[in-house]
Amino acid sequence: MHTVTHFFVGWVVANTGDLNRRERAAVTVSGIIPDIDSVGIIAEKLTQGSDHPLLWWSKYHHVLTHNLGFALFVAVVVFVIAKKKWLATGLAFLSFHLHLLGDVVGAMGPDGYQWPIPYLLPFSNAWEITRQGQWAINAWPNFVITGVALLITFFLASKRGYSPLEMLSTSADRAFVKTLRDRFGHPKKNR
Repeated sequence: MHTVTHFFVGWVVANTGDLNRRERAAVTVSGIIPDIDSVGIIAEKLTQGSDHPLLWWSKYHHVLTHNLGFALFVAVVVFVIAKKKWLATGLAFLSFHLHLLGDVVGAMGPDGYQWPIPYLLPFSNAWEITRQGQWAINAWPNFVITGVALLITFFLASKRGYSPLEMLSTSADRAFVKTLRDRFGHPKKNR
């Protein structure tokens, strides 16, 4: 799946528990952080056609950070920074694994390559996860999942009073939530 989809799915997961701003950000980032190994594409593109191309994306995407070892590392980081340690860590671990699931289900490249997930790395390379029938990264199910996650994000932002923008700017977040509420109505208060 696309990183944008992983982001919104991570944000929805972050809002399933009573977390503070930092913890919500940590859970959301946990849903996109496996794609940090994609930065290797920069070196690969810059060196393609050279005598010694750096195949950092072709060889290492879905290897370095799409595995249990990196999931445990992310969980430890979230545990250290969170106040609600177990809740935030559990949701971060779930968000991370939903990323892996999304990639197994719907991340086939245009050339048909399925990017297997060597889940047990670095402990073992005995198990690579792939799925027959994996849909392409630009297939309609990915657009539907992105759209649903985006709608849930807008609903939660209007209802709770904060959105993913809180990770970048509290004033932009307030303006966005106000715009949503002005356009679609303010949430009803429980009496």
